Amino acid sequence: MDTIKYKETVQKSEMIYSEEMSQFDFVHGQQNLDDINAQLNQTRSQRIRAAMFPESLEDYGIIRQNTSSSNLGRPSAVQRLAQPTQQLKSAIINLINYQEDADVTIRAIPELIKLLSDEDRIVVAKTLKLIDQLASKDASRMALTSSQALISSLINILLNSNDPDFHNTAAKILCNLSANNNKPALYAILKCGGIPALIKLLSSPIESVVFYAATTLHNLLMYEPASKAQVHHYNGTRKMVELLSQNNNQKFLAILLDSLHILAFNNSEVKLVIQTSGCPKELIRIMSSSNYQKLIWTCVRLMKVLSVCPENKRELVTEGGMQVLSTHLQDPNNDERIVYNCLLTLRNLSDCAIREDNLEGLIKKLIDILNNSGDINFTTCSAGILSNLTCNNDLNKMKFVEYNGIEIMLRTMLQAGNENKEDICEPAVCSLRHVTNRHPQAQVAQEAVRYYYGLPVIAPLLQSDQSRWPLLKATIGLIRNLALSDNNLAPLRELGIIPRLVQLLIKAINSHQQAQQQGIESAIIDDVPMEEIIEGTVGALHQLGRDPHNGIVIRELKCIPVLVQLLYMPWEGIQRVACGCLSELANDRINIDLIDNERITDRLTELLRSKDPAISTYAAAVLYRLSENKPGNDNFAMNNDPSLIYGGVEHHRMLGSNDQYVAYNTIDPYELEMQHPANFNGNSQLIDVPINSHQNQSPAQWFDTDL
Repeated sequence: MDTIKYKETVQKSEMIYSEEMSQFDFVHGQQNLDDINAQLNQTRSQRIRAAMFPESLEDYGIIRQNTSSSNLGRPSAVQRLAQPTQQLKSAIINLINYQEDADVTIRAIPELIKLLSDEDRIVVAKTLKLIDQLASKDASRMALTSSQALISSLINILLNSNDPDFHNTAAKILCNLSANNNKPALYAILKCGGIPALIKLLSSPIESVVFYAATTLHNLLMYEPASKAQVHHYNGTRKMVELLSQNNNQKFLAILLDSLHILAFNNSEVKLVIQTSGCPKELIRIMSSSNYQKLIWTCVRLMKVLSVCPENKRELVTEGGMQVLSTHLQDPNNDERIVYNCLLTLRNLSDCAIREDNLEGLIKKLIDILNNSGDINFTTCSAGILSNLTCNNDLNKMKFVEYNGIEIMLRTMLQAGNENKEDICEPAVCSLRHVTNRHPQAQVAQEAVRYYYGLPVIAPLLQSDQSRWPLLKATIGLIRNLALSDNNLAPLRELGIIPRLVQLLIKAINSHQQAQQQGIESAIIDDVPMEEIIEGTVGALHQLGRDPHNGIVIRELKCIPVLVQLLYMPWEGIQRVACGCLSELANDRINIDLIDNERITDRLTELLRSKDPAISTYAAAVLYRLSENKPGNDNFAMNNDPSLIYGGVEHHRMLGSNDQYVAYNTIDPYELEMQHPANFNGNSQLIDVPINSHQNQSPAQWFDTDL
């Protein structure tokens, strides 16, 4: 019985469920059918309006229908246009509102100006607050900038009021108005006397006021060139430098440093004020303690501009600028623009840093840049820095040799194309010239140049029709140093070095004579005096002449009459090298006869009394050999006054040892400091500045690399 009742109950439930589902399907199907019929009854324009402007259906008395496509889930063309149409509508609405805000603000400006001059403090405060709110919106801000009278009223409040709240709000308004290169606002602030008021605010005890004032001044300096003179005139430069030590906010410091960079650019007076205000010391402190990229970037840019000023350069080096720049150069977290500006600044400072210690890491990093960097600007700067750091610094020279700098520098020269030949090869040759002389590892360096196949790389640089005189001068000095090694004498001859040197010598002499005929004391081509070329080429021939075969080549090129002619030139450096070369050639009897035929005994006797001990010694050596060739020569009084003949120098030096040319010079005339004028994009032109022991010359200054 129970089983029969259970089956009857299940059958009744199934019948009820079936009836309900049938009714649901009928109702649901009827609704879909009604929707389809409604869509078919709509006009085409109504369907488009429903898709693009659904909110407008009520205006037409149309009930919004479901417009979703049932075509496999793909939207129709009308639906694809719906979203851009809504965006366009929003833009039009915003434009209408923008214009309405601007119109309302323009109409309110006269009343705002009147309220700013009200005697009631509360009224002024509320007015400033309202203007601040308007200045925060684009439309109303542009309307405010059209009124110079309003900006003048704000500046008067800054100048005449001592209320800190007024200062804070008014400074904030001017900061907002001057943002985003707003030319009308910047011009109005400048013309209405805003700069003195803003500089006054830099002394405010309220940090936000100082920040707003500094930001507004920065905006003026960036986009209104006429503001630079006013900022400096009202002592803004010095005040900004003072703020560097009073605030540790890195973003604020970046604004100050960029402002100082704009002020100092191409302005020597501002650079001196920055120096006397103690800015170099603060820059080193900031660079040493900060890792904020933007602050480091602005700091090193300012250092780069200051490094072309002699006073700032010396102070930056004294305060440790080379070391801190070296640290940032080796920091892998710094981006390329920081690294490049560090290189430019180091190159500018390096000619004053030849006596600095603890630069081994910098030298290694620079050699790594030469070896690994493919950027021509990085390579040029690195070569220039190495050239200066290896000048007259034994430790740096030895580190350069130790870090395989010779091989890498030669490879860099090989990789330099014709368009970059001068920019890279000149500092590279100068570096090699420095490290091949006057330090304990000099002979190792001389041998290394030959070992790494450097002689064939260097020889083509002596072609006067392809190289400018600064590069020719550097190459001549390098060849002179390489000739100090006996192992290099024959390879240099085989590469045709001697005829090229003689050709350059004759060319320099002719240029000098032409200048003399025109009444010019010295012939200078490409900033290189031809007297230095004469001295360099003869000095190189002197060292090359130590090899008998080289002496024969020099004789066959008819150099002896030329050397005799040089003895009559007024420059002691040229007299010294000419006497030295003749003394070396006089070891050959044929050369002695040729020298004797020039009848220079009287001139050599005069040179015996020279104040330069090298000249007197070389002259004595030539006279000695001439007297050996002619024992009856009465003009050579060797037996009467030997101290006069030898100039007080040991006899073995007179006879021509390898280092005799250097022995009589406190500073090697071929070891020269360099000057690197360059423009901001990294294309530089390098000029050697000689350090002559017999001339009291001041070091040449660098050109602005930020031009």
